[in-house]
Amino acid sequence: MELKYIQKIGEKLSFSIKQVSNIFEMHSEGATIPFMSRYRKEATGNMDEVQINDVVEQVKYFTELDKRKETVIKTIEGLGKLTPELKQRIEDCYDATELEDIYLPYKPKRKTRATTAIEKGLEPLAKTIFEQAAGDPNEEANKFINDQVKDTKEALQGARDIIAEWISEHEQARNKVRQLFTETSSLHAKVLTSKKEEAEAQKYRDYFEFSEPLSQSPSHRLLAIRRGEKEGYLMMDINIEKQTAVDDLDRIFLKTSNPNSGEVKKAIEDSFDRLLKPSIENEFRLISKNKADEEAIKVFAENLRQFLRFRE
Repeated sequence: MELKYIQKIGEKLSFSIKQVSNIFEMHSEGATIPFMSRYRKEATGNMDEVQINDVVEQVKYFTELDKRKETVIKTIEGLGKLTPELKQRIEDCYDATELEDIYLPYKPKRKTRATTAIEKGLEPLAKTIFEQAAGDPNEEANKFINDQVKDTKEALQGARDIIAEWISEHEQARNKVRQLFTETSSLHAKVLTSKKEEAEAQKYRDYFEFSEPLSQSPSHRLLAIRRGEKEGYLMMDINIEKQTAVDDLDRIFLKTSNPNSGEVKKAIEDSFDRLLKPSIENEFRLISKNKADEEAIKVFAENLRQFLRFRE
């Protein structure tokens, strides 16, 4: 593992480079966490199992991140779009989410509404509208009617689909929505009406109509709601205030007030509803699950430690 990652792990967990490096080497050679904790105290600096596990998990994280960087660089290079500045930014990235945001505009795409519109030749129209210069978007759209585009309505819809995807791939837009999720998101759960009266559903009765700030949700509650969702009794949602998010996005992308900016405004709302919100929500569903799992494991480990002490 590169020294820069070992340094980053040490900084994040407040351990010395020597401690992190020793644990990495021992783990690479097959040493288990209990073994390192009990028999290699001189190498770990008397770290307990939880602390060693934290280092091991960070080593796994940065190992996977480094592999992902190689894939990202190789893919962008294959497209002929890898500049020295972009390569340096990727190499200097220490966060998996940030790396995926950098990669998103270059990532091979499945079939989407935007790619369909591009295939119909509507990307120049989207660029014209997105620039928001004075002019009538309907008149401009009329130039793109052909065998594949039947009228101006379809042309404008296709242009907005392309713009919506541009917005969803924009780093500042994603970070703004991500910030709102971090600061203001709320957890919602409700029962499926068709399952409400089933006996097995009653163990989730407390969550039949439930809402609270995500930041205040303890791990046991998150795990219970996710379990209810997995078993098919509950629906779980993580939400933010839509208007607040759209207003923030407007401030990023709207340059003026004219008919073209009106089309961009429509694309912004569509991008939030259809692309940005679901994407960032999925991130936070995973983040909340991992956090809840980690907390549950720590509680179990502490309970086990207390039990073993009592047995001694």
